[in-house]
Amino acid sequence: MTLPQVFLDRPLAHRALHDVTHGRPENSLASIRSAITAGYGIEIDLQLSKDGQAMVFHDYDLQRLCGVTGAVGQRTADELARLALTGGDEGIPTLHQVLDLVAGQVPLLIEIKDQDLRLGPNIGRLEQAAAKALAGYSGPVALMSFNPHSVSELARLCPAFPRGLTTCNFVKADWPLVPDQRREQLARIPDFDATGSCFISHQQDELDTPRVAELKSSGIPVLCWTIRTPEEEATARKIADNITFEGYLPA
Repeated sequence: MTLPQVFLDRPLAHRALHDVTHGRPENSLASIRSAITAGYGIEIDLQLSKDGQAMVFHDYDLQRLCGVTGAVGQRTADELARLALTGGDEGIPTLHQVLDLVAGQVPLLIEIKDQDLRLGPNIGRLEQAAAKALAGYSGPVALMSFNPHSVSELARLCPAFPRGLTTCNFVKADWPLVPDQRREQLARIPDFDATGSCFISHQQDELDTPRVAELKSSGIPVLCWTIRTPEEEATARKIADNITFEGYLPA
């Protein structure tokens, strides 16, 4: 399994081409329509609804993006669809809706969010929901997660789609529920081969690590997140094969 070239030949809009000043919240259908029009690839995130639907949403809870309390997983897909995203006039979309909208027009990079925030083996329901939604989709899709257990499960459930690891330095402040030993282990990216991965998407200010260099030297595509200025892009592209961006429009 290799990452198709289409994921490397155009920048990837982080959480789609969002801009709340123009009514396009992150991961919204409006931001996805805008990215398609501009010809960018799209990166989105998945969370799980109470009734087992893959929802296109980044955060574990609803406060930042919808202004209400509670976790995504405490509400059904229909309830989430009726919650207006802050800065827009649409609700939280399902993966089904996004796939129908994208319809193969641009590449779609999908991150599976960890459901218990511990990056351990407690996975399965969201991966199954994503695989069910993706069944029969013929456009370019790649899947990734910070959790290697999730990537391994995706390899089992939907082996036809390329998979990768989302990677970083896993500092405690960003992952407070993950045991120290687990964080230190994950920072070394030891599970690349075991998960059947064919790319990484790495933290942009940590691209100059020996492990990233090792993977790149062996021909593994290196994506990175999240680039916010042309200057950051120029620096990242000295190592990364492609970028995930927001806040500006790369060439």
